[in-house]
Amino acid sequence: MSETGQVRVLLADDQPLLRMGFRLILEGEDDLEVVGEASDGAEAVRQARELEPDVVLMDVRMPVVDGIEATRAITGSGSRSRIIILTTFDLDEYAFAGLQAGASAFLLKDVAPTELVQAVRVVASGDAVVAPRVTQRLLDTYVRGDGAGAASGDTAPVAPAAPAHRDPLLEDLTPRETEMLEAMAEGLSNAEIAHRYFLSEATVKTHVRRILTKLHLRDRVQAVVYAYETGLVTPSNPDY
Repeated sequence: MSETGQVRVLLADDQPLLRMGFRLILEGEDDLEVVGEASDGAEAVRQARELEPDVVLMDVRMPVVDGIEATRAITGSGSRSRIIILTTFDLDEYAFAGLQAGASAFLLKDVAPTELVQAVRVVASGDAVVAPRVTQRLLDTYVRGDGAGAASGDTAPVAPAAPAHRDPLLEDLTPRETEMLEAMAEGLSNAEIAHRYFLSEATVKTHVRRILTKLHLRDRVQAVVYAYETGLVTPSNPDY
């Protein structure tokens, strides 16, 4: 965040009207500041490097470099910028690819203004829980590998998931931390986890921080993706 405490946002979308709409919504809030705009993925990567925004709103379908590769480049560079993928469909294989590439959340392009503002604040805070149960549906569908193209009809950029493997890093977790990770993968908030296990929220937050550190993950959403891809959580029925 800036010295004034504002959340600095970069908009990356090839549609000028959409960027304008998001800018008007975000800059109507005292604590949010749009620091740049990019019309393609390559420009998004460059501006993320130069401007160091707190949050990048990243469209997935852009010219030159698409949003998935741009996301992978930004997160792979060690940038502290957190990325929110913008998509048209709630069960979009591109959104899943974005989460795999390191995005912290995804939003539908027709998101309500209040939800957009809240999502930016939540992701900037590092507690990337945006529509967790929708995220779970997305993971259920695409980790299982039977959802390719289901939403958009496009050629899927995500290959069917390979059989899950047990990551040795999971052995570093305590039994309680493993329980916490499984609960996070269900889409539970800190308050819900605390209620289930009769813990304080502060204790849950401590467990979450330790889990992310031990597994070398950026945030909660990455932890959820990790739990599914390593087989710690078995995909359930996405049609709920």
